[in-house]
Amino acid sequence: MIDPTLPAWLVYCRPGFERDCIEETQAKPVEALENSGYLVLQGKARLAYKQLTFARQLLTLHGEVRELPERDRLTPLLEAIPQSPERYGALYLEVPDTNDGKTLSGFTKRFQPLIEQALRDNERLVDDPLLPRLHIFFPSEDRALIASSDPRNSNDALNGIHRVSMSADAPSRSYLKLAEAFEVFLDKQEQAQWLKPKMTAVDLGAAPGGWTWQLVQRGLKVTAVDNGPLKGAAAGHPDIKHLRQDGFKFRPQRPVDWLVCDMVEQPQRVAALMTEWIVGGFSMNAIFNLKLPMKKRLEALRIALDSIRSALNKKGLRYRLEAKQLYHDREEVTVFLHRERR
Repeated sequence: MIDPTLPAWLVYCRPGFERDCIEETQAKPVEALENSGYLVLQGKARLAYKQLTFARQLLTLHGEVRELPERDRLTPLLEAIPQSPERYGALYLEVPDTNDGKTLSGFTKRFQPLIEQALRDNERLVDDPLLPRLHIFFPSEDRALIASSDPRNSNDALNGIHRVSMSADAPSRSYLKLAEAFEVFLDKQEQAQWLKPKMTAVDLGAAPGGWTWQLVQRGLKVTAVDNGPLKGAAAGHPDIKHLRQDGFKFRPQRPVDWLVCDMVEQPQRVAALMTEWIVGGFSMNAIFNLKLPMKKRLEALRIALDSIRSALNKKGLRYRLEAKQLYHDREEVTVFLHRERR
C-alpha cells in the first residue's frame, strides 16, 4: 500500500529490468511485477531522471482509480486528478510497453480526446511546455494511475520512448539506436551545433554500417573501422572510408568531432577505450554501448562509468557523462560522453 505521507513515484522501464530500476533508485518498491515495464516506488524525497540509467520515465504519482466502469470512465478519472497543480501543459495517456499493454493503445487513443476536451473546458489544460504534464497510465482497462511529470526532471516523449524513423536503405536496424541516442542526449540546439555537415566521425566496430549510415545521413564524413564488411548503401559510399582494422588498435591521425562504438565486448574494456580517446583528445564527443552481463548489471555499469570519471577527474577535465537504456537497446545501455573545451 502507498503511504500518503511519503513521496510516491511511477517509473517506466524496459520489461525485465524492474529490479535494476529498484536497485538504482534505492527506493522502496510498492508495486514491482517482473516484466511489467513499470514500477511504483516510495521513500526517496528526490530522484533525478538524468542520473537514472534504467528509467525511461520518472513521474510523481498522485493516486489511482480501480475498477473503472465500462460505461463512464471519464467521471472517476477527472475526479481523481489532484487540484494541485492547477494547470497542466500536456496530457499523456500511456500503457505498459508489453504485449498486453499494446492491446490497450487503441483504447487510449479513442479516450484521449474526451479527457483532453474536459480538461480544456475547465481551463486545466493549456499549451505551455513549462507546466507539469499530466499522465494517466493504464495497466489495464479498468485501472488507472494518475501522475505528473516535471519538464525539467523527466522524459518529454509519450511512454518515455523517443520514436525515430528507419531509413529505407540503412544497412541494419542499429541505425535506429544511434538516431534515438541523439534525440535522448542532445536537445535540438545541441544537435544543430554538434552535428553539422562535413564534421568528421569514427565508427569503431562499424559493420554492417548502421551507425555509420546514421552519421552520414546527418552530413558527417565517417571513417568506419571493422574487419567485417559494410553492407548495402554504406558499402562504397563517398563519405565513408572503410578501414579493415581492429577497432581497439585504431587511432586517427588527427582529432575527429565524433567517436561512436557498438562493439560486443566487456563493458570495462570499452570504457577504457573510450576514456583513452577522450583524454587523448582524439575526439570531444562519444556515444557508445556497454553490453551488460546477465547478473549484477548495475554493478558492472557503475564500475565502467566510475573508471571513466576517475580518469577524466585526474586530468582535471570538465565533461558531461550520461547513460540510458534506450528503447532500441537490449541487454545493454548507451552512454554519451562530452569533453568540454577549456
